[in-house]
Amino acid sequence: MHAASPPITRRTLRAAAASYGRGGPPRGRGRVALADLLADPYVDPADAHRRLALVERRLYEADDRRAVFLTVYGAVTARVRRDLSGDRFDDPAWVGTYLTAFANRYRTALAAYERNERDRVPRAWLLAFDAALAGDTLVTQDALLGINAHVVHDLALALVDAGVEPKPARRADHDAVNAVLAELVDVEQALLARRYAPGLADLDAAGGRVDEQVAFLTLAEGRDWAWHCAVALSDGGPLGRRVVRWLLERVSAGAGRLVLAPSRHDAARDRLADLERA
Repeated sequence: MHAASPPITRRTLRAAAASYGRGGPPRGRGRVALADLLADPYVDPADAHRRLALVERRLYEADDRRAVFLTVYGAVTARVRRDLSGDRFDDPAWVGTYLTAFANRYRTALAAYERNERDRVPRAWLLAFDAALAGDTLVTQDALLGINAHVVHDLALALVDAGVEPKPARRADHDAVNAVLAELVDVEQALLARRYAPGLADLDAAGGRVDEQVAFLTLAEGRDWAWHCAVALSDGGPLGRRVVRWLLERVSAGAGRLVLAPSRHDAARDRLADLERA
């Protein structure tokens, strides 16, 4: 039997190539005290949700744009956590483990960044944190840079942490989370409008969803990529795992750079900028 491999497409190859580009936001350094909220691993979804909300509050009150991603992520965590007590998932206990592992991947990236240990921060997160602190990005770009880093880089690793066996059952619950995310698109957009850029409330009239405007890989593409990478990491040998980790690092970093880079999305960025200033 051949080992599973991540889906290599023209788009993922383009993203990997973009990761070698030069330039980008200046190196940032956070000025908000977060160490007490990041030191210990999250133990369950409730703990993760509570402490992530506290991090978001501190960042938001300090006008630190790293709060933008957490506004979106907090809504997702709250909804999935709520659905653990219903019948949406076949194995709610596994989904809880998966949710906690996923949150801990963000926590470790942010904690390393706060300690200025840049070599321990995934490239996609370095780009997201640096860009948010520089303050030259759109709110929508701040959100998408965080989503890209967390989904295209972190999610596969969180799936491995939680375990992907038995695969059919785990894939079904992974896909059930996709349904939750689809239900939250309008909620997340409204949160960003209320807290950061009121004009985003008119985005639907201006041309659609946030992720369709400037993202390189859509959320659905990113989550499918993450599942296949997780299976390849779980089933592959040492060399195969090394290749997949290289792909996770490079594709996520390059996709982040493409969110920021001038491209065919310039007109969409201009529309979003006008809405955010409204």
